[in-house]
Amino acid sequence: MTAVVQARGVRRAFGPVTVLDGVDLTIASGEVVALLGGSGSGKSTLLRILAGLDPAATGEFTVPRRHAVVFQEHRLLPWKRVIDNVALGVPGDRSKCTDALAEVGLADRARAWPAEMSGGQAQRVAFARALARDPSVLLLDEPFGALDALTRLRMQQLFGRLRSAHGFAALLVTHDVDEALLLADRALVLADGRIAADLVVPLDHPRAPDDPGFGELRRRLLDLLGVPLASFGGAHTGT
Repeated sequence: MTAVVQARGVRRAFGPVTVLDGVDLTIASGEVVALLGGSGSGKSTLLRILAGLDPAATGEFTVPRRHAVVFQEHRLLPWKRVIDNVALGVPGDRSKCTDALAEVGLADRARAWPAEMSGGQAQRVAFARALARDPSVLLLDEPFGALDALTRLRMQQLFGRLRSAHGFAALLVTHDVDEALLLADRALVLADGRIAADLVVPLDHPRAPDDPGFGELRRRLLDLLGVPLASFGGAHTGT
């Protein structure tokens, strides 16, 4: 498959602290890759570099111009209505924005203000804003991390539907092992400034934690993260 994201030897230091020390990464067209690692391992730093938001980084990386970023915070402009937030950076015909809102289930909230939206609805708007750009790659920085458990599950399901409909590639930064296994084709572990492990997730979509093979993949991924499943009695799945 054609690579749409490529990074070679990406480095980033903050003063004397080297966070990324030669990261190599490839994402194929239509592939969803989850990026996990401990706190401070550089997950969000790498995503910001790929998004073109950190000019101080060194190394080589290529990302298509048709990419969009969704952060943990929805970052809606409070003085613009929902439809105007979706239209940011989308010149010309607003039909793409209207269609994107319909896809995330908010066709009737186009004229609402961000303050009138719940957390889950605001994050749906953020996804609609990304979709309106017709991206070939989504860069997602813990996009469901600030949501309650039920809303998080619904947003994960929405992501799966959008991926099936659009076929975009994605880099998903997450701290949640189950989320990585539910959504991604591969799960990468970032440690000591480099990609320390690359786990293929050979499960059909849609997925559920009780699917055959899911538990073994969870155990393997937790082991790669240095968090043996036995430490939590087999119940805890975050990092």
